[in-house]
Amino acid sequence: MKVSVIGAGYVGLVTATCLSELGHEVVCVENDKSRLDMLLAGGVPIYEPGLDALILRNTQGKRLSFTGDMPAAVTHAEIMFIAVGTPPQEDGSADLAHVIAAAQQVARAMTGPLVIVNKSTVPVGTAELVTQAVAAELKVCGKADLPFVVVSNPEFLKEGAAIDDFMHPDRIVVGIPRSPMGARAKEAMGRLYASLNRHHERMVWMDVPSAELTKYAANAMLATRISFMNEIANLADLVGADVDAVRRGIGSDSRIGPSFLYAGTGYGGSCFPKDTRALVQTATKNGSHMEVVEATERVNQAQRNVLVRRITQRLGNDLTGRTFAIWGLAFKPQTDDMREASSRHMIRELIARGARIQAHDPVAMPAAQHALTEDLADISGGIDRVHMVDTPNAALVGADALVVLTEWKQFHNPDFALIKQQLRQAVIFDGRNLYDPEQLQDLGIAYQGIGRGNVLARQTATTPSAT
Repeated sequence: MKVSVIGAGYVGLVTATCLSELGHEVVCVENDKSRLDMLLAGGVPIYEPGLDALILRNTQGKRLSFTGDMPAAVTHAEIMFIAVGTPPQEDGSADLAHVIAAAQQVARAMTGPLVIVNKSTVPVGTAELVTQAVAAELKVCGKADLPFVVVSNPEFLKEGAAIDDFMHPDRIVVGIPRSPMGARAKEAMGRLYASLNRHHERMVWMDVPSAELTKYAANAMLATRISFMNEIANLADLVGADVDAVRRGIGSDSRIGPSFLYAGTGYGGSCFPKDTRALVQTATKNGSHMEVVEATERVNQAQRNVLVRRITQRLGNDLTGRTFAIWGLAFKPQTDDMREASSRHMIRELIARGARIQAHDPVAMPAAQHALTEDLADISGGIDRVHMVDTPNAALVGADALVVLTEWKQFHNPDFALIKQQLRQAVIFDGRNLYDPEQLQDLGIAYQGIGRGNVLARQTATTPSAT
């Protein structure tokens, strides 16, 4: 099939590339010149494992191409995906300006029937807004008789595993309006994804508003599980329990399952924070309240301060002259995404108290440098006290403590003897619960995880802190 995708951001680029891998002829249109130039030169503007090789294979196979020519992309397409950004506005609602603008550009370039697919994460009612925008533009252009339909096909891609999620999906949700063009769209979308349904039917057909709501409901449910476990972790610290044991205990229940039950320093990234807030705003706009989702967001915001409190309890609120080794900057492993990463909050709090940072991340350091420069702009000399280093061990040299913020595999089994030797104080603040508290205690390393029985706090209460 002939497919065009508007937007070479995370969702658009993965969608375009994977559809071309399925054998479709895909044109990806991008209006950001620097991003387009990079793609045309063979570069990849985002980090996603395996994406670069997939793009190369399909561009060489003439199944995938990139352009800034919107009319050409629209003329090419039987199915037109809109996969542009929907950044949050000040009130948390999704900004649909890019979606509507893309729809209007499509309408101006249309010459025949078209299936338009909302792939961007958008609130309920967006398909209707896009339909109105396209219809109005077609009327202005004297093409009001051109048939089209707008359907919803939300993405469920995990950063770091997006290609596998696309090629082996749990489900493919498609919202179709009840109309003759809706029936045409269902047939077209069925053909588009046919190769993913050969051994198991993954299509979940529904009405458009339900498809739009499904995306937000899924992310809100997963975010709620994380916040719930963070609350359990905080209680575990107070009563001397180990949240990792609790996680294994409840996760073995088939009604609950093990996924998204890991306590930590809060969720971040491009989806959960934005989508939970947008869902709350959608409810408010419709005269309702999402009390569980609102609580989920409050818990997540509070969770970012847990390790900061533990650090100041041990080392004092004034951290002038202290140096902290930070392992992990991206909001999760296998990505360089710094959007709402817990490292940003942590580093700002430490810098504001006078500390110095030595940080390492396998892929996110360039993105982190840019993000932290913005975050610390109001703190005089703040960014000058943040130093990116090439290896995890280099971050340890002369530091007062190690803070682990992203669960990259490289950090799972470190040389603890070397850590103890390099640090000025043998202290680990583990924001991802990677290490065994009893093992570290036996090695003479003070340890604080999230919900691991507050080992460090109990040690601090009986042993004066080293200085």
